[in-house]
Amino acid sequence: MLVREGLARLLAEAGCEIVGTASDAAELLRHVAAADPDVAIVDIKMPPTFTDEGIAAAGEIRRRHPDVGVLVLSHHLESEYAMRLLTEVPERAGYLLKDRLVDVAVLVDALRRIVEGECVVDPTIVSRLVHRPRDLSPLDQLSEREREVLGLIAEGRSNQAISQRLFVSHKTVEAHVRQILLKLGLVESPDDHRRVLAVLTHLRAN
Repeated sequence: MLVREGLARLLAEAGCEIVGTASDAAELLRHVAAADPDVAIVDIKMPPTFTDEGIAAAGEIRRRHPDVGVLVLSHHLESEYAMRLLTEVPERAGYLLKDRLVDVAVLVDALRRIVEGECVVDPTIVSRLVHRPRDLSPLDQLSEREREVLGLIAEGRSNQAISQRLFVSHKTVEAHVRQILLKLGLVESPDDHRRVLAVLTHLRAN
């Protein structure tokens, strides 16, 4: 309760409108149905079992209310949680470690990007995956720069943000993204979000 109410107060002080807080998944779903918020912030462990109720609630929110974004918070540095979230909730979703709560600006930025339709994965998870030894995978086709760009995409960065981070032109980033999607065999389709599929490939390979 202290974390929940403290977080609500910090976000309110940062300019966010808080439409409600919830102690369990059922109450959360009722609040979302009643208030139709831009984003729901969900703890991955919620009553009654304190296992994966948050991920299940996030998926249920997006099935019932596809315009509502979800940000899942967790103590766990495990890629499978992020993979499950992105598989079930491929757009307007985020997964951050609770360590990020010490900097409210990071949290507010994640919420903003989720509202804008991006996926946000904690940079700590992305970094761990990039540097973990792994077997042969589709990612082996990518150049070092392309893997770096894909890692930033996995963090939820836009092409403009990536160009600023890497000090390259927007066109150069677009070219890298095209090559990444091509090498991963992600052809354009009206039913798929190719950037999200690329992130899923990135996570599954690690």
